[in-house]
Amino acid sequence: MDIHSFFASDERKDLLRLLTCGSVDDGKSTLIGRLLYDSKLLYEDHLAALERDSVRRGSAGGDMDYSLLLDGLKAEREQGITIDVAYRFFATPRRKFIIADTPGHEQYTRNMATGASTADLAVILIDARQGVLPQTRRHSFIASLLGIRHLVVAVNKMDLVGYRQEVFERIRGDYFDFATRLEIGEVACIPISALKGDNVVTPGPNLLWYQGEPLLPYLETVHVASDRNFIDLRFPVQYVLRPDLNFRGYCGTVASGILRRGDAVLALPSGRRSTVKAIVTHDGEVEEAFPPMAVTVTLSDELDISRGDLLAHPHNLPRTSHELEAMLVWMDERALALNQPYLLKHVAGMIQADVVGLRYRMNVNTLHREPADTLALNEIGRVALRLRRPLAHDAYARNRACGAFVLIDRLSNATVAAGMILDREPDESVPEHRAADQPRSRYVRPPPSLVTPGERASRLRQKPCTVWLSGLPKSGKTTLAVALERRLFDLGCQAHILDGGTLRLEISRDLGFSGDDRAENIRRAAGVARVCNDAGLITIAAFVSPFAEDRHRARQIIGAARFLEVYVHAPVEVCERRDDEGLYARARRGEIPEFSGVSAPYEEPSRADLVLPTHELDVATCVEQIVAEMRQRGWIGLEPANLGR
Repeated sequence: MDIHSFFASDERKDLLRLLTCGSVDDGKSTLIGRLLYDSKLLYEDHLAALERDSVRRGSAGGDMDYSLLLDGLKAEREQGITIDVAYRFFATPRRKFIIADTPGHEQYTRNMATGASTADLAVILIDARQGVLPQTRRHSFIASLLGIRHLVVAVNKMDLVGYRQEVFERIRGDYFDFATRLEIGEVACIPISALKGDNVVTPGPNLLWYQGEPLLPYLETVHVASDRNFIDLRFPVQYVLRPDLNFRGYCGTVASGILRRGDAVLALPSGRRSTVKAIVTHDGEVEEAFPPMAVTVTLSDELDISRGDLLAHPHNLPRTSHELEAMLVWMDERALALNQPYLLKHVAGMIQADVVGLRYRMNVNTLHREPADTLALNEIGRVALRLRRPLAHDAYARNRACGAFVLIDRLSNATVAAGMILDREPDESVPEHRAADQPRSRYVRPPPSLVTPGERASRLRQKPCTVWLSGLPKSGKTTLAVALERRLFDLGCQAHILDGGTLRLEISRDLGFSGDDRAENIRRAAGVARVCNDAGLITIAAFVSPFAEDRHRARQIIGAARFLEVYVHAPVEVCERRDDEGLYARARRGEIPEFSGVSAPYEEPSRADLVLPTHELDVATCVEQIVAEMRQRGWIGLEPANLGR
């Protein structure tokens, strides 16, 4: 092969951006150094310096300390840890790589988020002696949050546990129990020893029981091209090029989609239309451009376009809004301040924005949502933002380039947060973005009624209320609901069952099982229960309702005075034994995503009005406890004279 053919072949190689992450001392820097060393990708002077520094500063017990190739800061070498994000480029005959070595300490989580923002794949290292640690879960969650669809779980230091297969299998099982609750497309588990070189580039003699590929061959072949968005054309303008009176070009990098000569485009926010006249690169004009090509575009018409504007196809436009819902990774020593203006940098534009609401803080170890008033350094939460002018954007899950932003402090000019826009419409009419509290239109009013609640109660001989049954799938909610309905009917009450199956067949047939869809399903269920209560009926609502925030919102919608929260409690292993449909087994195999208790979290009620352990009590006893509570509250069993009070 001549030199020109070699360079042409090298230029056509695919590029994989990856990062290494995990807990402290899991061997991230050592692994990358070993990859470079075993791949014969070190220059002689680098190799000589590595051998010299391994003797003077190494921490590998006399062996070559490959971490010194990455830990470049003085503080890193003194402490033997990674602090900053170190980037390394290398190439093999099959692929090019850019590796980001990210820190493992919790205090440097923001640095890890920075490295993950452009990665296609993450290598999560786990010390075989320690197993899955909180920081392992934290980094896995952040990788999922930042849209990384491919994970490699590298169980490192297998040499220190005698290369035992049972250790690897236990760690793999523990990790998958957690990872099934994350939005990750592909997870591979590989046992390695970064220090000794086993299974890093070649299999080695100590892990013959492992039948999969070593780490580097896997990285060379993993398919990531389909992760890119080639459907939605988004071309953010970074610079307007005007070298003379005869040329006006718009420079930028194609964020997503494919841009072709002759395409109709629409400029945002102006809404003006034109067609692509030419696409110019350093090597001349091309017929089309795609991510991540940096090009200059000329249009058939002279439009008023400036830095920060966006070109898109007229029939495939991003959402434009003054308000956003987003997940934030807080990166500043000073905590988040609500209703304080920040600068929001999105693609190439800058807008003033206020964080007007904090929905919840995420516990990244348990994946539970927690109420919070602010976000501190390295904390993650969901927020509502109000912008000073409309922003054209996509959801981050669909388009990473146009769904990401950073918040900047206006006084210090420091980056304080990284944000990912969510695919959910904010409620423009409610300052705190509580869509459950008020309708989108401020002019909607319920019709008047000439029948008072007291008259309805007197006619039906009951006070309307909602018994809200919450618990894991197969905990016994529906069984109790059916038995309770029969018992109340026998007592002369008018009651009906509202459950997830009924709702999803009609009213919520458009919803899935993501966190947002579950929240919307519970909002709709609470709304239906409230309407039934207004009609004087007793509603028995049986829903998994896994999130405490959603149950609290249901209580607010229905009204605390007529809401009874019953926690139908049964351990997950009991629920699984009751599962004659095989749903838990399918969820553990990954066939059912977002399954509460397996691939999605269930937040146990901490202040339920009534707790019924169905693995200890029979159905009749549970029903009588609910009826007794309803009697005590004065909802049933009263004389007609007391019903209207």
